[in-house]
Amino acid sequence: MKQPHRAVLLLAVAGMALGSGTALAIGNTADIRVFDRNENRQLTVYWHEGKAYVVGKPGNEYQISVRNRAGADALAVVSVDGINVVSGESATPEQTGYVLGNGVNYDIRGWRKSLSRTAAFYFTTLPDSYAARTGRPDNVGVIGVAVFRRKAAPPPVAIDSIRERYESRSAESMPDNTASGVGQPSRRADGPAADPRVPSPAPAVPELSLQKSLGTGHGRDETSAVRNVAFERATPYPEEVITIYYDSFNNLLARGIVPSQPVARPQPFPGRFVADPPRG
Repeated sequence: MKQPHRAVLLLAVAGMALGSGTALAIGNTADIRVFDRNENRQLTVYWHEGKAYVVGKPGNEYQISVRNRAGADALAVVSVDGINVVSGESATPEQTGYVLGNGVNYDIRGWRKSLSRTAAFYFTTLPDSYAARTGRPDNVGVIGVAVFRRKAAPPPVAIDSIRERYESRSAESMPDNTASGVGQPSRRADGPAADPRVPSPAPAVPELSLQKSLGTGHGRDETSAVRNVAFERATPYPEEVITIYYDSFNNLLARGIVPSQPVARPQPFPGRFVADPPRG
């Protein structure tokens, strides 16, 4: 009987309560960060009513950084605007993603075009977004990462013990078909472009003005080499789904999600030398 697919939606907060506040990374089994490539800075995550938001600047390229904290190899299925960033399909839990070793960080900079190329992500108006241009504008404004652990390999069984069990059964005149099922192959999930197939349930999208909200464009061609690997998931459902919404500063300000003035963070190394204090 085919096991039904289940989605566990866990909005994970790294070390903070589900309420108002800011952070740079979110997630438990993986750290997820959004990085503005034009301004060379990580985007602050604003928490509002249990949801995470970042401010996107129209025209700026960005990347999604995923760091595996699962304690084992993990598969990260990543969606932008409800679209799988590897395959270009409307994102579902059975699709392909990126396989990362434990502790490994990987920067996803664009829509994957092949095993060696991507088209850069950039914040843009909704009509120019890849989702809208391919007839799928309903989920514009959200980034999702579904994380799966790799299924642990079964402990090795000594050949001699298998032979002893078989001979013992033969001596007791057991039917031949009782030996069937030993060493049956496990089902494997093979996936394109750097891993297998995985889930990413489409999260609810906040009600935004379609004419003003931001989307993600299909940008310049870049080199990004990956390879196909096999991956068997430990569970048929993701252990964690991490969701980050994004929009323009003005839209998030109007909704009360970001403060009117950006939060100033003290810099530990703002200058090079010690200046003289003012006289008098």
